[in-house]
Amino acid sequence: MKFIVKKKCASSRARLGELVTNHGTIETPVFMPVGTLGSVKAVTPEEARDAGVEIILANTYHLYLRPGHALIEGLGGLHRFMNWPGPILTDSGGFQTLSLSKLRTISPEGVTFRSHLDGSTHFLGPAKAMEIQKSLGSDITMTLDECAPAGASHDYVRNSVRLTEQWARRCLDERKDDSQALFGIVQGGIYPDLRDLSARGLVRLGFDGYAIGGLAIGEDTRIREQIVRLTREFLPDEKPAYLMGVGTPEDIIESVKMGLDMFDCVLPTRGARNGMLFTKTGKLIIKHSRYAQDDSPIEEDCGCYTCSRYSRAYLRHLYLSREILASTLNTIHNLHYYSHLLSGIRQAIKEDRLAEFSHDFYARRVENRDQSEAESL
Repeated sequence: MKFIVKKKCASSRARLGELVTNHGTIETPVFMPVGTLGSVKAVTPEEARDAGVEIILANTYHLYLRPGHALIEGLGGLHRFMNWPGPILTDSGGFQTLSLSKLRTISPEGVTFRSHLDGSTHFLGPAKAMEIQKSLGSDITMTLDECAPAGASHDYVRNSVRLTEQWARRCLDERKDDSQALFGIVQGGIYPDLRDLSARGLVRLGFDGYAIGGLAIGEDTRIREQIVRLTREFLPDEKPAYLMGVGTPEDIIESVKMGLDMFDCVLPTRGARNGMLFTKTGKLIIKHSRYAQDDSPIEEDCGCYTCSRYSRAYLRHLYLSREILASTLNTIHNLHYYSHLLSGIRQAIKEDRLAEFSHDFYARRVENRDQSEAESL
């Protein structure tokens, strides 16, 4: 992997970059839809690509349990298995050790856990995490980390940071394929001193890129922004910086200004399956009765497949009827929205008008809110 900073923003830390991988070159800042099981839910890889998706995220833990990394490797690797020609980033499974906390035990060697599928016992340590990701053949791999739970004490998080650094060092030692990039994950909860400790320790080890993990798990938004801004200061400018699991449009714009380059979140795809659609003026909840006879598209000037063919009334009908097609059409639109948003951000950085872009982004939301409130009176 090679990362090139092509342009820096004059008004913030935002930058335009180029991430060169084995399966193509990506312009950054970039958003990565979540394809946990080797699939972006509700759409084909071709539909995701047509919506502007360049890179997807898949999950080591889940693919290890089903169908198994050895099977995927035997069938040509994850790219061939799922028919995705572009870059893939694989998370190490560290977050799942948090979300499945009732099923696991953590030790200095790794995580012993019971499968959420059948209750069978498994062990995931740094060596195993790297073995699985090598078998999958992803372009960007992640170190095994411990994501401390929200509200954890300073002592707990300090020990978690030390364990995460220990595992990161062992992941480097176990790395078998230099053609796969390896990112270290900064932890530290909401404690500034521990974010400093974690970041500096990982930077000394020397990774291809750095991720900020352990956020968007229940902390206050303002505290999260402070932690992201602080942590970014400790990371080297010449390496890509990835904010994990944080992904509202507002989050992305503000984080880009802080110098973040990569983002992932389930929000656009999960929201689509639950009838929440993204537009320039804010969220649109398609089940509302006001759309029952609305013949307009989700967004008038949107160029996505869904908006060029289908009305809000039809999409509402599909959603209320629980038709599978509702998830597909909604997901196509939301993926296009995110791709278009990031494309707009990149163009704004290129033209030195990110501040103007940000102002217009928020102004459209305020105007829509004021209009909605006036209509409700």
